Amino acid sequence: MGDQAEKLREIMDAQGSQTKISKTNRTRVIAVTSGKGGVGKTNLSINIAIAYSRLGKKVLVLDADLGLANVNVMMGVIPKHNLYHVVRKQKEMKDIIVDTPYGIQIVAGASGFSRIANLSEDERLHFVNEFTTLSDVDIIIIDTSAGVGSNVLAFVGAADDAVIITTPEPTAITDAYGIIKTISVEIDDLDMGIKLVVNRVSSTTEAKKVAQRVVDIAGQFLNVKLDYLGFVYEDPTVQAAVRKQQPFFVIDQYGRASQCIQHIVGRLENVNFKEGGELSRFIRRLFGRAST
Repeated sequence: MGDQAEKLREIMDAQGSQTKISKTNRTRVIAVTSGKGGVGKTNLSINIAIAYSRLGKKVLVLDADLGLANVNVMMGVIPKHNLYHVVRKQKEMKDIIVDTPYGIQIVAGASGFSRIANLSEDERLHFVNEFTTLSDVDIIIIDTSAGVGSNVLAFVGAADDAVIITTPEPTAITDAYGIIKTISVEIDDLDMGIKLVVNRVSSTTEAKKVAQRVVDIAGQFLNVKLDYLGFVYEDPTVQAAVRKQQPFFVIDQYGRASQCIQHIVGRLENVNFKEGGELSRFIRRLFGRAST
């Protein structure tokens, strides 16, 4: 933790109830990330969110790809404002939250700034105060950018759970291992659950083979325990949905890919479930990571 993170703690403590959330109100923060682009990370983030909403959860997807934000594009939504306007105090968080026809809310990413660590202390405090207004949300799914940049590590390190997406392609597997290794090395207090999803598989056998390879290597060489959440079949409905700018879970809830999504959400809720923490905890970890 750096000096800026310590100052942020002092400011938050001084603010008292203005920046703290009731302990009875728990929000689970799930960061979805990948070692490389093009593996379906954003698509899975959106559809997992919709599956959660079908369970009666209030869900928000935060687009944390500050360079190529596209959550709204994949849903055919055109937001007027994004995180940049909140950071710059031009809008409040409630002003940029977008309701979608699919039962979830989204917050568009901000390509106007490159690194969380670049925010001034005043901007950070403002972001803290605005982020805590999301305390009535049950699940926040953070769609990070691909790779191992500082923003990715900041969001992953602050979340309750990190879901790593890969595909059977050798380069995707290698990059998945790479981001797991970086997480294990760069995040000192690694206490979030790290989970793995294999996307675009042709069979359960292929999925299990890929997952076992990643799990074994991570355990042997990094001493990191991965939870295998499951897989998503290669499904023509998925690409058709992308072209229509609609979530595939909505187009065909009973399709092969959608059934896989339901299974993954079920695993998230029942396997090694860790109750979400206060949003103030997420913010402290986020900026603590960003300032190092």
